[in-house]
Amino acid sequence: MEFKHISVLKQESIDGLNIQKDGIYIDCTTGGGGHSLEIAKRLTIGKLICFDKDSDALAHAKTVLKDHLDKIIFINDNFANIDSVLDNLNIDKVDGILADLGVSSYQIDNAERGFSFMRDARLDMRMDKSQNLDAEYVVNNYSEADLERIMFMYGEEKNARQIARKIVKIRQERPIKTTFELRDIVVSSYPPKFQNKPALCNKVFQSIRIEVNNELNDLPIAIEKMLQKLKKNGRLCIITFHPLEDRIVKNIFKLHSTDCICPPRIPKCICGHKADIKLINKHPIIASDNELLSNSRSASAKLRVVEKL
Repeated sequence: MEFKHISVLKQESIDGLNIQKDGIYIDCTTGGGGHSLEIAKRLTIGKLICFDKDSDALAHAKTVLKDHLDKIIFINDNFANIDSVLDNLNIDKVDGILADLGVSSYQIDNAERGFSFMRDARLDMRMDKSQNLDAEYVVNNYSEADLERIMFMYGEEKNARQIARKIVKIRQERPIKTTFELRDIVVSSYPPKFQNKPALCNKVFQSIRIEVNNELNDLPIAIEKMLQKLKKNGRLCIITFHPLEDRIVKNIFKLHSTDCICPPRIPKCICGHKADIKLINKHPIIASDNELLSNSRSASAKLRVVEKL
């Protein structure tokens, strides 16, 4: 299958990075290579480090970036390991980091990857195809309580209890192995008047994907490491697509951009906390009307940018 992906908030992200031609930059989620290409174009003697835990994405990115390979280091790893990777490369600090936390169009549209309820495939949903945990294991082995928890927490699925109960009932009769089998279970858990809604399964599939790839647990750790690895005046740009992701990013950025974090009832600061970043945009940057017309998947995207002090 051809690797197709439209980079979200591309120009806004590049502007946010404030790229220096001799700087060192990291694209934490290389995906289709769209953001990486724009960074690489602006470098002369600088370096770009391209992370992705999806080996298919990196293989495609190498073709997109073929004219700039002398400037690029490709890393097939989770960006949560950014500190150890940079240490191994003998790189102490970098000038800018970009993390686009969305799932690529290729991953969603490629039926074999099992991300989409629109195409029948084995329940997989792994971004890193070498890991053991996949969606089939989650659906067939997690307890009813855990299934309800992840659907409610990660998907904000109001019908989580009924869906979890139905999954457990069905899997007692036979294993649930495909995306269409799971889709049908989710749909049948709703009253008939709701069953014709095309996006009915979005939240359930999203929540299982987040669980399989440990996305929300890795994120706070990764952001802290990214901030530690920024040079003075270095920029960090993060694009989120999920309310919980954005809340994590917003709260960490708020903490690091605030001098005193003592409780309000304490009249004088005793914490000694000092801000080590400043917010470049106090409110998230969202897609323009033109981008929304050309790429509907940008509708939930939010970009936050900070600079190291």
